[in-house]
Formats: sequence, structure tokens, C-alpha cells
Amino acid sequence: MTSSKKTLLELTPEEKLRSRDVLWGHTLNSALACNGCPLAPTRNQVVFGDGDPHSKLLFIGEAPGADEDKQGIPFVGKAGQLLTKIFDQVEIKRSDIYITNIVKCRPPENRVPTAQEMIACNHFLQTQILLIDPALIILLGNAPTQWILKTNERISKIRGKWFDWHGIAVMPMFHPSYLLRFASPTQKEGSPKHLTWIDIQEIKRQWDSIKKSGKTTDDINFG
Repeated sequence: MTSSKKTLLELTPEEKLRSRDVLWGHTLNSALACNGCPLAPTRNQVVFGDGDPHSKLLFIGEAPGADEDKQGIPFVGKAGQLLTKIFDQVEIKRSDIYITNIVKCRPPENRVPTAQEMIACNHFLQTQILLIDPALIILLGNAPTQWILKTNERISKIRGKWFDWHGIAVMPMFHPSYLLRFASPTQKEGSPKHLTWIDIQEIKRQWDSIKKSGKTTDDINFG
């Protein structure tokens, strides 16, 4: 007797999409019920992510803040509002991309997540990346940059550079909270805000190329 079950390669595109959505829902439910690290007892909400989980453009930040913990949505506080304004300047809609963090629960006092906390959340993040299957990943700030790329380099040294990470084009970029807290209010040449403007234009250029031709531009340079 032959089995009626199909292998993954035998599934139609529609069946693959349904299977992916089932796994996405399972991962979300697992995250919402997670008690895998010391952040669980102090959180109000798990902040899983926001946007289009079928997008080819993925932004990864550090961790939720107070506003995100209240609303259950990443990047809705002052830093998130600035990020949305940056998107608006190059006509990127939040609903067309996906945004998440390496850690899904708020660390007390908005401190940097510990290695234990990042390890506890890593399987959620890696599953998100696997299921989204992005062509571009943008790492916002030091924590996600050092965690994903396994580097000790500071964001100021490698922002704006493309890296080949398992076949995905990855770029580190200043976190919007840095622009709010430490960066000069001006956009003079070489300032963090000016460099962020350069970076977001390059991201938009590559994303437009992917939407048009299915791939990044031929002139993308990996660091």
C-alpha cells in the first residue's frame, strides 16, 4: 500500500503556503506562552512582530520597550515613530515589510538583553527568518548586529555595509533610539542621521530591484 502523504517537494505552492502559515501560527502561540527566561514574569505582552510575514524585507531590532510591552507591537514608541518617519521618506510602508526583535519580551529598564535571554528567544527568531525567507535583513543597532553576524564590531564601524548571511543580504543600520538619544540633531554630511538617510535609500533601491526582478541589483557589494 502506498502512502497518500506528500513530501514537501510534492506540495503545490498553495499547499506550501498553508503549511507555512500553520507553522507560523504554532510558533506565535509558542512564543505567547513562553516562560523560557527571566523576562517572562515581568512582561505585560510578548511582542512577536508586526507587518507582512511574506515580505522579502525584514527589520530586526533589539527588544521591546515600555510602549511595545503595553501594545504588543514592535517599534511603536518614540524610536518606532522615528523609524516610521524614515520609512515614509523613501515610501516604505510598514504593512509591506516585517519588523521583529531578537528578544520578544521587554528587559527591565530597557537594558540590553543578556546572552541567556537572546539564547532563549533565538529559536523563535530563527523560525521567523526561515518562514519569512527574506531577501534582505536590516539589523537595527549593536545587539542584533553582533548576535546575527557573530561579530564584536560596533555598529558605527559596519553600518551601511552588506553582508552575505546564509545567502541573505544583511545590512546593519543605526537603531532609531540612538538617533534620538545621542546623535546630532543636524543632518550634516557624515552625521548619524545623514548616514541613516544614505542607508535607507540603499535599502529601498535593493528592495525595489527585488520586487521588480526577484533579485538584488548586480552592483551590491558585500563587506
